[in-house]
Amino acid sequence: MFELDLIGWIVIALCAVMVGISKTGIPGVAILVVPLMASVLPARSSVGVLLGILILADLFAAGYYRHNAQWRHLSRLLPIAFVGIVAGYFGLRAVSDEQLKPMIGIIVLTMLGFNYWRSKVKSQDAPIPTQWWFAAGLGFLAGVTTMMANAAGPIMIIYLLAMRLPKIEFVGTSAWFFFVINWLKVPFSARLELMTMESLKLDLMMLPFIAIGAISGILVLKKIPQKAFNIVVQILAAVAAIKLLF
Repeated sequence: MFELDLIGWIVIALCAVMVGISKTGIPGVAILVVPLMASVLPARSSVGVLLGILILADLFAAGYYRHNAQWRHLSRLLPIAFVGIVAGYFGLRAVSDEQLKPMIGIIVLTMLGFNYWRSKVKSQDAPIPTQWWFAAGLGFLAGVTTMMANAAGPIMIIYLLAMRLPKIEFVGTSAWFFFVINWLKVPFSARLELMTMESLKLDLMMLPFIAIGAISGILVLKKIPQKAFNIVVQILAAVAAIKLLF
């Protein structure tokens, strides 16, 4: 088991709660999880531990929102996202995490600006993007970034906001996307020795905290109005993108 002091255990438990909330309630709440995990665990180990926590949280989210996922969107995103995962696997050998993060940040901020322009300047009557390249481009980018940096959340927020999904379908579609994607990442992560028996043991120990977060997220989502939900997820996506730049 990893050598963790009391602060280390508290930080990882807090991260597990935030991941649970982000999976079932407010996407983007877990923007601080990656740096927090890396602050108490070796960098490569933190990536593997976090992937395990994400998968366990996905089980709660995908199970609870099993009737709310919009499969027409998932069918467009998942195949090209898998191609992105493969590209990200090989990209880990050519592009460092430090090089990738600012690239993601710039892309996300650009897309958020575009989405704001569509909704405000062109009004709410702006057409929903139906071009094949929109879903293909964001799906591929999500696959690459989730494989290399566990940073696909803001990209999915952009896509689902553009589709103008109600908050329950928004979270349900996101939950099933990451449920499938994170499992697809497992063999690649194991081959890179990011996931180990030690990381899996630590993940299972965090299960109660993930459950607390998942239940909290469900309760919060029921209370928050649709307009406030859209604003919050956009703000969190922007904060995450800005953080990646520095």
